[in-house]
Amino acid sequence: MTRMNRRDAFRAVAVTASGGLLMTQQAFAQEVGASVTQTAALLSGADICAIIPEVTEGPYYFDPAMERVDITEGRPGIPTRVRLQVVDAACVPLPGARVDLWHCDATGVYSGYAGQGDDRSVDTTGETFMRGTQFADDNGIVEFETIYPSWYRGRTTHAHFKIFLDESNILTGQIFFPDALSEYIYLNVAPYNDRTATRDTLNANDSIAAQSTRAAFAFIKELEEEYLVAMIVGVDPNAQSGLGSAMGAPGGEPPAGGPPPDGGQGGPIGGPTGMADRSTMTPPVTGL
Repeated sequence: MTRMNRRDAFRAVAVTASGGLLMTQQAFAQEVGASVTQTAALLSGADICAIIPEVTEGPYYFDPAMERVDITEGRPGIPTRVRLQVVDAACVPLPGARVDLWHCDATGVYSGYAGQGDDRSVDTTGETFMRGTQFADDNGIVEFETIYPSWYRGRTTHAHFKIFLDESNILTGQIFFPDALSEYIYLNVAPYNDRTATRDTLNANDSIAAQSTRAAFAFIKELEEEYLVAMIVGVDPNAQSGLGSAMGAPGGEPPAGGPPPDGGQGGPIGGPTGMADRSTMTPPVTGL
């Protein structure tokens, strides 16, 4: 994707994202960074260090034991930097926390499994793209270089993560993205728009997104050569994840039943338009 096209995509939807999911220099001048206190001040009134609810890890997790920043393995897509800051409920960073990140590529398939793709014919057994591990620095921050994820049947746009402390999995969660930006990308940018299938699930009707809070929806900022996806991940250091384990076996078919793996409650009314309705751009929660 050229820089001009990437900027066109961002500008085409930023004006509609009053919910704060798309960052601009004015609205979010300093993204998640060295000081979580400074970040909190920029988002005053938001409970940004609240513990994020757990959601399913899905059937596509395995640990390739690959500590790395760049997880793309050369797969095409919009360059995207994912920056997560792991903190407790008091906004105290947790240095040394292990973060596993994984998501689908620009065609909607995960590495390591057969029976994927719009026609269920794609086999990525033995591959490890879009998977990696990082350990939080002194400020609780990890960064991954990846691409903007695509979609697959029954799920809205998302990425998965696990948080570990002292080898114990304390949180399993998902990161969600603004539908307005996703819709524009999927309709206008190669290789995302090479697909002939119709996206059937947006944020408002994804059952997994409905289990999350607004804190699980990433802020996105345009950098010079890529997007920045930033999120503060509030955790309970004494928790034990009840959704999946630290172990996983790569390869083969998805678990019985096949995709869609994590839910979704049917398709949206009407097809993608390139400019999602405001109700689909924010999580279906109230009181935030």
